[in-house]
Amino acid sequence: MPKQDAEHLLASVEDADLDLAETLRQLVDWLRPEDPRNVAPVISRIEQLTLALGENPRLQDRLRERLEDGLEDARHLTLYTGIGLFSRKGFFREAAELIYERINPRPMDRRDLKDVLYHVFHQTNDAAWVAALPDDAWWRLLEALGCLTGEHPGVLQRAREEILYALEMLSIWVAAEELEPELLRLDPSIAEHNSAFVAQEREISAYVRDYRAALEAPDHERMDDRHARVLLEQCSEQIARLRQLAITHGNSLSLTHLLERLDQTLGRIHKLLDLLEPDADRDTRAASVGVFRELITISARQHGVRALWQDNIKLVSRSITQQVSDTGEHYITQSRGEYFQMLRSGAGAGLIIAVMALIKIQIESLGLSHAVNTLWVSLNYGLGFVLIHILHFTVATKQPAMTAARLAAAIEESERGTADPRTMADLLMRVGRSQFAAVLGNVGIALPTAILIGLFAAGLFNAPVLSGREVDYLVDGLHPIMGLALFFAAIAGVWLFVSGLIAGFFDNRCAYLDLPGRLREHPLLRRLLPTEARHRLADWIGHNYGALIGNFLFGVLLGVTGYVGYLLNLPLDIQHVAFASANLGYVTASEAPGLGMFVLFLGFVLLIGAVNLWVSFGLALYVALRARGVRIGTFGRVVRAYGHHLRERPGEFLFPPGAQTTTSGGDDESDAR
Repeated sequence: MPKQDAEHLLASVEDADLDLAETLRQLVDWLRPEDPRNVAPVISRIEQLTLALGENPRLQDRLRERLEDGLEDARHLTLYTGIGLFSRKGFFREAAELIYERINPRPMDRRDLKDVLYHVFHQTNDAAWVAALPDDAWWRLLEALGCLTGEHPGVLQRAREEILYALEMLSIWVAAEELEPELLRLDPSIAEHNSAFVAQEREISAYVRDYRAALEAPDHERMDDRHARVLLEQCSEQIARLRQLAITHGNSLSLTHLLERLDQTLGRIHKLLDLLEPDADRDTRAASVGVFRELITISARQHGVRALWQDNIKLVSRSITQQVSDTGEHYITQSRGEYFQMLRSGAGAGLIIAVMALIKIQIESLGLSHAVNTLWVSLNYGLGFVLIHILHFTVATKQPAMTAARLAAAIEESERGTADPRTMADLLMRVGRSQFAAVLGNVGIALPTAILIGLFAAGLFNAPVLSGREVDYLVDGLHPIMGLALFFAAIAGVWLFVSGLIAGFFDNRCAYLDLPGRLREHPLLRRLLPTEARHRLADWIGHNYGALIGNFLFGVLLGVTGYVGYLLNLPLDIQHVAFASANLGYVTASEAPGLGMFVLFLGFVLLIGAVNLWVSFGLALYVALRARGVRIGTFGRVVRAYGHHLRERPGEFLFPPGAQTTTSGGDDESDAR
């Protein structure tokens, strides 16, 4: 249904007895585009409205008077302090209250601009077109309606008073957070001297008092806000330090929520100062429209629980991936020494995995019930992965969740919050090379070890290690499509990703609880162990707590997948590259397929490994990027930079350069920058 023209809209608004909220709602309903991604109709309607008001000065004056009266009497405070800032109540209580409001909403307070804004922009897709509409179009609309243009001193005076009061309240909130136990746990020194949190409150209070004095006495020279902004920057630096301390001292959802709320509050104070201290008329327009757009966008998003859920899931992800990214650096090799160490580490894991695969085959040949079989298979996987970790070996597919978080951290460290293509290409090259070394170590040892074990067992017991039925079962499981091997490999990739998050969560929990400190002073351990042994045990658990639990639960997840499929009558199972290579080895020792078939199935094994790696890496990178609020940017530029790097130094794709090449390469890059 086509929308009415501007004259009919204004006539309906003029004739009706409408207040501020209903007048604005009718105007916005008329402006709202059918497609929120296309703002061209909105710009056209703003032009129509501007022309119609210009041709009818009487109607323009009546509309402006109605809006001015409403704005002058309205409360602005909650608009500046309640929209876009995380609640102090926490996620679950805030979500419960929001759901209750949707079921049984409270009456609208028509004098509260926060409620008015929520009433006017009442559709969730309003956030899209509001954000896309250019500044000039917004200013023309506000100018046509007589808002924020300086033509009505009462409205501007009311807005200034409310902004000054909001500044005071927000600065007090920031100062009060200094006494939060979570912050004192990270840095007790913030309560021992005049911290930036307290100093900014004093400076903001002085600024507000002086500003009010200048409003009462126009000849009074107002102080500027430069010192206040310096102190606000110091607060931001303190928050950044607290985030770094949280990595080593342990994070929590409440702490992440608190630090994010502090960041949001400081950002809002900056924006309110922009409204009060413009350097030029152009800055006035930009600041006014910027704050106006931000408040509308956030208000429109709050019409559902989804926005609250997304924001808090981001906080949960960040609190976990911060710990994981710190570990990820150890999984990215740079020198040849690190590369060969990764290769040896992967080879050691391949040796143990060959034995684990044989144990699994033997367990499944016992004819146990599904539940008991699942228990023993899960223990075999879980304890095997724990043993691999204790011996400092590496399962190749465990790396992606760690390295993906490191990539996201590298993007976050850039100035623009997007990836520098050359830096990303170099990092991706090193990540891929490290993955290759670990996979080569796993497969290159698991496969021949399984063949040797199979041949030895056949000679010792005068019978192959696998029966004909078991050979057919394992061979069918390696087929990428007909045997659903790639689908099962993707399931294993999901569990690899989940296990990385589990490890990060428990590492963070260990630091948060100061588990090593608790173990050093534990009453029972003090009676059982001497001091030196107790301290060594506490330090070892502190360094390995998350990895041990993550590896064990990863094994459990692999083991129970098939049982879940059995219970649900669904084709669910897992395929892991290292175990698939070991299974191929036992098949080869038992049945001796031809060279062509062996090479074909080895290719299937490598396909399984590729799916393992890319599924786990893709999920981990997605979560890490979303958690940190960063993006790769133009993916094509990263791909081109990667291709350029590959053409220049193709050997580095699989093998690291020597020390001299690395150094010169780094100098070249710094010269280029």
